[in-house]
Amino acid sequence: MVSYILRRILATLPVMAIVALFVFSLLYIAPGDPAVVIAGDQANPADVERIRQTLGLDRPFLVQFGSWLWHILHGDLGTSIFTSLPVSTLIAQRIEPTLSLMVLTLLLTILVAVPLGVVAAWKAGSWLDRTIMTFAVFGFSLPVFVVGYVLAYVFALKFEWLPVQGYTPLSEGFWPWLQNLILPAVALGCVYIALIARITRASMLEVLQQDYIRTARAKGLGMRNILFVHALKNAAVPIVTVIGIGIALLIGGAVVTESVFAIPGLGRLTIDAILRRDYPVIQGIVLLFSFLYVLVNLMVDVVYTLVDPRIRY
Repeated sequence: MVSYILRRILATLPVMAIVALFVFSLLYIAPGDPAVVIAGDQANPADVERIRQTLGLDRPFLVQFGSWLWHILHGDLGTSIFTSLPVSTLIAQRIEPTLSLMVLTLLLTILVAVPLGVVAAWKAGSWLDRTIMTFAVFGFSLPVFVVGYVLAYVFALKFEWLPVQGYTPLSEGFWPWLQNLILPAVALGCVYIALIARITRASMLEVLQQDYIRTARAKGLGMRNILFVHALKNAAVPIVTVIGIGIALLIGGAVVTESVFAIPGLGRLTIDAILRRDYPVIQGIVLLFSFLYVLVNLMVDVVYTLVDPRIRY
């Protein structure tokens, strides 16, 4: 098992190298000359040339990439063009709301989606199964911003039960922190809940047809024990896979959700940086999100070694 985990860790290194190359190439993929875009329409050639020298755009591509990668390896993500602050500082100021939203959404979806999928498989073909799957179809079909606006109108504007926007740090209290994140987490989690519930149902249906489940029933084991101890454990591999893959949905959806609920996180910072063509900030955030996604997939591979007895090499 240890050798398997080490091989998976080593396999992530070339992936991160390719991601770093792509992230750095954003300057060249973007249409137009970045220096001209940053300088504005009223800038003279001297201003444009000064910006090119500041960004290092006057040097060969490989030299620029090597220098940028060297700074990245030393924890230097560059400096924002418009705020003149280090990108790492900007990310540190905004990372708590985004991580809070993603973690709360992940916990909410797992606690809701897995039981729903198990119940749907247990009552396959019944009205309860059809109701859950209908919810899954609608949840997977509705865009995040539509769900967000509906939730904000109903629970924040109409009934005034929850705040409509903003974020309260966890250091100022758990309940104020949770109040600001309930609606965004539900809006972001709808797609995720629908996806995990459907995969859980399909995986459980396959497992419930196995001989050992019929043997457990014949021995008189309780249905809860059969479903959540015997069946769910053996159906966990595809569920864990979808949970890991779904992190990409959380990362992409957080950008939209933070905009809808005015949460000052990395999503808002990303949009602001894109609108201002602040390339160092864009590169730093995309690199961070890519690293988080690779890290989560590595953790999924590690979980495989725990839930799948066939992986022991």
